[in-house]
Amino acid sequence: MKIHKTMAVYTTSITSALGGITLAATDRGLAGVWFDAQRHSPDTTGWIISDDHPVLRQAAAQLTDYFAGTRQRFDVPLDLSHGTPFQQSVWQALLRIPHGATSSYGRLGTEIGRSAAVRAVGAAVGRNPLSVIVPCHRVLGANGSLTGYAGGLDRKVRLLALEGIAA
Repeated sequence: MKIHKTMAVYTTSITSALGGITLAATDRGLAGVWFDAQRHSPDTTGWIISDDHPVLRQAAAQLTDYFAGTRQRFDVPLDLSHGTPFQQSVWQALLRIPHGATSSYGRLGTEIGRSAAVRAVGAAVGRNPLSVIVPCHRVLGANGSLTGYAGGLDRKVRLLALEGIAA
């Protein structure tokens, strides 16, 4: 994730049933949720460690509830401004996939008016900076097969199972 140099980024770490998670927030909202050893993890140099930032505390509490099976929707404010306009449109489409449901890269492309851009949609899904909260784990291949997940396929399977989806 590349954030404009003048924007402060606050960070904290939490532990989940799927391993350690790094959270990041700006003054606009939650800007990142990355599992330990996840692909495309950001360079955190210059980020401010803050265990009491209100957005980070809210995100940590909501993720804890999600992993405990008591939360299906997140309402923490999000800052998705750090991607390209195309990436942002894909991430917004991901937010519309409900808990317990799945979509495909092709359906996401059609939804954003770019049905021929399946590979680009896949790349944008892979660069999603807000794992779990922006539910890229709910995207499957066109035939319903498991596909890549920046946090690892084992985590994807466990996230889907948490939502009652057999993978």
